Amino acid sequence: MAINADYAGREYPATAPYSVGREKIREFASAVGSSHPAHHDVATARGLGYPDLIAPPTFAVIVAQRAEAPFVQDPAAGIDFTRVVHADERFVHRRPIVAGDELVTVLHVDSVTQRAGISMVTTRAEIGALAADGSGAVEPVATVTSSLVVRGEDA
Repeated sequence: MAINADYAGREYPATAPYSVGREKIREFASAVGSSHPAHHDVATARGLGYPDLIAPPTFAVIVAQRAEAPFVQDPAAGIDFTRVVHADERFVHRRPIVAGDELVTVLHVDSVTQRAGISMVTTRAEIGALAADGSGAVEPVATVTSSLVVRGEDA
């Protein structure tokens, strides 16, 4: 089954807030081998001018994949995740992700292309932090662009 090309151009509503915790940052940093003290020690991060621990740049993928789930898991989209190969992931940061951030993400399905028995899907996750004052304002934090190749049944 090919991916439903009608999903190209679709925008999903903002996700529920993802609360960035210190332990999640530490665990992720350890898992990816990032030993910079600003990922592990609050005093060091604050000494560098940050309000709390900062996440490694690729931490944004956790939030982006959470936002992609409604698309990827939608049976009508036609994505068989057992046939997915991750082709590319790009990160553009406007500021670091910091412990204490409440992140919301809007997912865009930028393109669906089909040729030679495969489908290529490009999504863009726009990640923002909710303002601490409760106003509902959202500060842009990062954009994660992901390209997935979905092999056809004969590929």
